[in-house]
Amino acid sequence: MFKGLSNFASIIKQAREMGGRMEQIGEELKTKRTSGTAGGGMVEVEVNGLQEVLACRIDPDFFAGGDREMLEDLLTAAVNQALSKAKALHAEALQSATGGLDVPGLQEAMNKITGKTDEDSD
Repeated sequence: MFKGLSNFASIIKQAREMGGRMEQIGEELKTKRTSGTAGGGMVEVEVNGLQEVLACRIDPDFFAGGDREMLEDLLTAAVNQALSKAKALHAEALQSATGGLDVPGLQEAMNKITGKTDEDSD
């Protein structure tokens, strides 16, 4: 009976350590930057590893044409590209934390730390 309690205590300790590691990963991802571009670099969007948009740059020459619909399309494309790269950073961080193991519930735990939903992480 006491052996079961000892194992449970060990599991709790490991869970706390993993929780601390997940918080650390969240902080690391917050400092990582990636970007997406569209229109031959006329639009650039910068995001962090938590998939938060940090900046949007539009080449001033773009405004000479005044094509609002094209700008909207380019912004969408650049944001999607940047977010895709941020998701890759997120996945790499999770893989490094687990040594490549598929740990049940790990993605959900990371989503809780980063404030993302399951739909956001797909």
